[in-house]
Amino acid sequence: MTSQLFTHDVQHTLDIAGIFVFALSGGLLAVRKNLDILGIAMLAEVTALGGGVLRDLVIGAVPPAAFTDAGYFSTPLAAAVVVFFLHPEVERINWTVQSLDALGLGLFAVTGTAKAHDYGLGAVASVALGVATAVGGGVIRDVLANEVPSLLRWDREIYAVPALAAAVLVAVLIAAHALGPATGTAAALVAFVLRMLALRYGWRAPRAWHRIGSRTSGE
Repeated sequence: MTSQLFTHDVQHTLDIAGIFVFALSGGLLAVRKNLDILGIAMLAEVTALGGGVLRDLVIGAVPPAAFTDAGYFSTPLAAAVVVFFLHPEVERINWTVQSLDALGLGLFAVTGTAKAHDYGLGAVASVALGVATAVGGGVIRDVLANEVPSLLRWDREIYAVPALAAAVLVAVLIAAHALGPATGTAAALVAFVLRMLALRYGWRAPRAWHRIGSRTSGE
């Protein structure tokens, strides 16, 4: 299977690490929204697992991996506990969290695209589900927190674009029969580098050409 880029133990460890970091970002948003412990746990869970669950439901991989692996489901709860007690400390290392989040973004975009391909989807659909795997949890998190999803806001650095770049690279590698541990890692690192550069230089996706400014546009 193309989605099994590494040994099972390595893949599982990387998945758990990515889930934990994604869950931290969901828990921190819950704290900023002044939610209680249940709200923190819920946003941590959906941020970490929402994209993967959506992908698995679309491709028919049921029940989703998030509900068949205790580690996947319990890791966001552990992150929620960390945020509940140590959120000031977690906020202080926010740059580190964002850096790890960028790594998780690339990893999930790569594995999500490859898994969709394994279930018989074409290149375009696989790319779409790869991006959904990487960013879908964040969209659900923002909707539940009554916010415009971060990846749709012009005043936020690009997030979905790096995931899209990695997913497209994976689709090309699959078509060329060249996807493996090294090339898959390289694709994930492309997303990581793009995301970090976006954070460093404030890169944003372009808006409509010759758009008319308004009082609500923030300009």
